[in-house]
Amino acid sequence: MASDQKKTQRASRNSAVLLAIDVGNTNTVLGVFEKKKLVAHWRLTTLYEQTVDEWGILIRNLFMLENLDPRNIQGIIIASVVPPLDSCLEEVARRYFHMPAVFVRPEGKTGMPVRYQPPQDVGSDRIVNGVAAFEKYGGPCIVVDFGTAITFDAISEAGEYLGGVIAPGVGISADALFERAARLPRVDIRPTGSVIGTTTVTSMQSGLYYGYLGLVDGILDRMLEALGKKCRIVATGGQASLLAAGSRHIRQTDEFLTLEGLRILWSRLQ
Repeated sequence: MASDQKKTQRASRNSAVLLAIDVGNTNTVLGVFEKKKLVAHWRLTTLYEQTVDEWGILIRNLFMLENLDPRNIQGIIIASVVPPLDSCLEEVARRYFHMPAVFVRPEGKTGMPVRYQPPQDVGSDRIVNGVAAFEKYGGPCIVVDFGTAITFDAISEAGEYLGGVIAPGVGISADALFERAARLPRVDIRPTGSVIGTTTVTSMQSGLYYGYLGLVDGILDRMLEALGKKCRIVATGGQASLLAAGSRHIRQTDEFLTLEGLRILWSRLQ
């Protein structure tokens, strides 16, 4: 019985058809979709020096661990904010999956009008997030993406990308404190229970956590004034759950918003 169950699960997973890749400055997130269902996902460190073969072998090994057959992948779509890696991933798609990869471009056919000037200056991940948020939650909406930078993206009621805000990510600030102040240690970011730290570590953690909550909610205050109080706010990215928990405005977190956006864009191309 258990053996039959495993065979059924393996057969189901082997029908996955789309590989979505979100290449960020710090992490690269991969997802495999079977129709609308995300059946596997991985978060990797973005390594600029990794070769085509290293990427190919790594991805195929990840597939094996999840009982996925690379031969069943029928499409590859990529959002990348790291241009030096684009040609490498393009070759990975050709050499290891025998197909071209589709790269999302802000000026391309995304179904979302871009009011940013010039349109090509918008990170493709921000457009992908906007497409997913509007499709899932409607407009107007704001996407807060907690990555290397914290980005705030405004989507109109009509589904237009209006623009947004870019701020340094909390990890950048934590690293700067450690690197520029000789006596300050490297700390993880977490709520301390009290804004008043009683040790050097908790004082730094308090400054990072509550300081960034103030930054996030302060920016959202002003964006809501411009877009209206009925605007939906959705958070995504590596630290979304941590900081959203203390925010006055964020009520919705969506860990895989970017991957979902890539899937939606792929479906529009078919």
